[in-house]
Amino acid sequence: MEPSRYLPALRRADARFADAAAEAVLAAGWAAPVPGCPGWTLADLVWHLGSVQHFWAWVVRTRAPDPGGYDTPRRRPDDELLGWSAGQSAELETALAAADPAEPVWTWAPQRDVAFVLRRQVHEAVVHTVDVEQVLGDVHPVPADVGLDGLDEWLEVVVPGVFPDGPPEGAHPVVLHAIDAGVERTLFAGSRPQPVATVRGNAGDLLLTAWRRLPLEVLTVDGDGLQAAAMIDLVRLE
Repeated sequence: MEPSRYLPALRRADARFADAAAEAVLAAGWAAPVPGCPGWTLADLVWHLGSVQHFWAWVVRTRAPDPGGYDTPRRRPDDELLGWSAGQSAELETALAAADPAEPVWTWAPQRDVAFVLRRQVHEAVVHTVDVEQVLGDVHPVPADVGLDGLDEWLEVVVPGVFPDGPPEGAHPVVLHAIDAGVERTLFAGSRPQPVATVRGNAGDLLLTAWRRLPLEVLTVDGDGLQAAAMIDLVRLE
């Protein structure tokens, strides 16, 4: 995805999240469980995204070289969460809009610049928007370009972060075919000569499967589905 499209994508995801969260509060209440985040309530989810955006807005606004000076916000009461979370989205969008993507800032990844924050926060918001839509039982499709970029980020950033020395022992390649984007990507490429399976679906659904928001059963699998699921399940951020 072109870098110039990240900020508009973040704004759209933030707006979707806010609308879905407000609807979910009315339909299910703050204590509603979040299927994609076991053990979390709707209140926990809204607080989490707001807190994440509060932190990264601070990093970008201050051009922080490390997180040491960050002041963690206090947990807001449930009846303040929607307004507070929307405020954090606006602050993050404003900070990112005012920053040069090439400017150096602290991140948890080898790439330490505003561009990393911008890309990462798009996909943070996209996946958590799906989380809140799952509370409602009304998940909207992830656009193909956003889904593919999120899948690429998972493969380029998350997987090497979990396995910095390369694929773990016993890993098998899994081909991920994004049918709406017309491209293929491979998890654990080069670990074995042949893939254990090819998984086909829309790019957004592949992204959500990688982040454990959708089961592999909703996709088309050619090959060993159990092995493919096991390979995807190896990628866990602590």
